[in-house]
Amino acid sequence: MRAITITADQDLELTGVPDPEPGPGGVLVEVAGAGVNRADLLQRAGHYPVPPGASDILGLEVSGTIAACGEGVTGWHVGDEVCALLAGGGYAELVAVPAGQLLPVPGAVSLIDAAALPEAACTAWDNLMRAGGLVAGETVLIHGGSGGVGSAAIQLAAAVGARVLTTAGSPERVARCLELGADLAIDHRAEDVVAAVHAATDGRGVDVILDVLGAGGLPGNVTMLALGGRLVIIGTQKGRKGELDLGLLMGRQASIHATLLRPRSVQQKAAVVADVRERVWPMLDDGRLRPVVADRLPLADAARAHALLDSGKVFGKILLVP
Repeated sequence: MRAITITADQDLELTGVPDPEPGPGGVLVEVAGAGVNRADLLQRAGHYPVPPGASDILGLEVSGTIAACGEGVTGWHVGDEVCALLAGGGYAELVAVPAGQLLPVPGAVSLIDAAALPEAACTAWDNLMRAGGLVAGETVLIHGGSGGVGSAAIQLAAAVGARVLTTAGSPERVARCLELGADLAIDHRAEDVVAAVHAATDGRGVDVILDVLGAGGLPGNVTMLALGGRLVIIGTQKGRKGELDLGLLMGRQASIHATLLRPRSVQQKAAVVADVRERVWPMLDDGRLRPVVADRLPLADAARAHALLDSGKVFGKILLVP
């Protein structure tokens, strides 16, 4: 099969590699679309290690058709249209996936566009609901509402009845976040986010923050937390090391959670996927959630896809099509 590999000088190259094989409890998927995520850029640069036993080919989510089933697989059959959460291997024509990480392609979504769903939906839902404990009536701040995870998180938070605040980097992006269901979208390039959040909440702050900034956003995030608030960090776009005012955190009786989805075990990922299938997939059927796709590019254009994502001008997901 053909796949994208990383060269010694960190270029991306379409080349021939051996076909993967489905192991016991796994399936082989013929890839229709592969989602491009910021984690792929980090792996390419050597900053996001591949979990033990996972493919070193880039790609954390795909959609496609089951081409073969391994021993012990039940509930799935050759020819089924699926999308899947991966530990790696998505930038290819074929990928092996544990059956517990499969999701059916929703009826309202095309086979290719379904590739935009697994990583974004699983990351957003698990971190908002499990780590963040978000419930109806609470207020959430989603940093980076124009990203793949952010655009999904806006829709999911709105669907469960939360008040949704978000940030984006231009008036056009702000407008699109509002269209997705945000109650307030803040242009972080033109406004003071902390001041805007305090004004919008009458100084109370927010109950949950979904953060992709990391260290650079830490001081402001803590000041924006309400009493009992939860800061959930899922990215480090503004650094990995920072200072934390513990007195302020303690005074707010607040907590910080920092999570990654990729290094979790097959069993842990299967539990997340099962929860998403039960609670999120119905939102795709009734229109409360939709994939946000910025562009669809040939697999051979993976380097261009990375450049576009790195530019900060993409709204939603870029998909690679073998």
